[in-house]
Amino acid sequence: MYINFMTMKNKDIYISYWLLLITFLVALMIFVGGLTRLTDSGLSITRWDLISGILPPLSLNDWEKSFSLYKQIPEYKLINLSMTLEQFKTIYWWEYIHRLLGRFVGLFYLIPLLYFTFKKVIKKNSLISLYLILFLIFLQGFIGWYMVKSGLTERTDVSHYRLSLHLTLAFVIFILLLWNYFKYKSQKTLIRNKKLPSYLLIFFTFCILVQISIGAFVSGLDAGQIYQSWPLMNHGYFPDDSSLKDLFSMKAFETPSIVQFVHRNVAYFIIL
Repeated sequence: MYINFMTMKNKDIYISYWLLLITFLVALMIFVGGLTRLTDSGLSITRWDLISGILPPLSLNDWEKSFSLYKQIPEYKLINLSMTLEQFKTIYWWEYIHRLLGRFVGLFYLIPLLYFTFKKVIKKNSLISLYLILFLIFLQGFIGWYMVKSGLTERTDVSHYRLSLHLTLAFVIFILLLWNYFKYKSQKTLIRNKKLPSYLLIFFTFCILVQISIGAFVSGLDAGQIYQSWPLMNHGYFPDDSSLKDLFSMKAFETPSIVQFVHRNVAYFIIL
């Protein structure tokens, strides 16, 4: 017997399951992106082929072509000159999986969204936010390539500014998905709980995003490797290789020790 589930009273449940699936995929992508960063794999694919890039190298000749492209960038010439083809395959797979997950997120979000829109089962007050998420997902793909591109010509790594933008936007998408999931899942959620003021939740979320953004700066500048003592930074509260006035200049965004100092203190602020 044919059942049109979209006429059921619990149609919101199906939308909530879809949002939960996408939220999980985005979380998985953030995790894989972190591993891609830790394994220094992010620059292994030097081209952005949206369609043809779906398939990985399938033959030895394909692998050698991909490796030859990697050999043209500064990271190989200055850091990985002794890398073998087998070692290249390892870093290639990490970046490939990361990009493939991005394609899955885009497709698994776009197709159901269009279907739910056509069936007119999406709440009117959710349409704007759901299509905003769609825009941000596609924007994230462009920003990801914009980040990778910064490490293909003169640098041996990506710009920490672009890395921070890429990571922060990923968490913005994750938060928006989770927010909409709770809206569809139940009326009795933390978001709708009047005991927790909405402005306090928004402010806390903003602080977390700021900390994540600064954390990307720490990663991009390798700032976490400088001072490995806590709670002091070596023998003082402020890093001894910088001055306090640097904290109020562009050096606060580009000096590894100050970036680590800011990252620590934002964490203290959030805890308090």
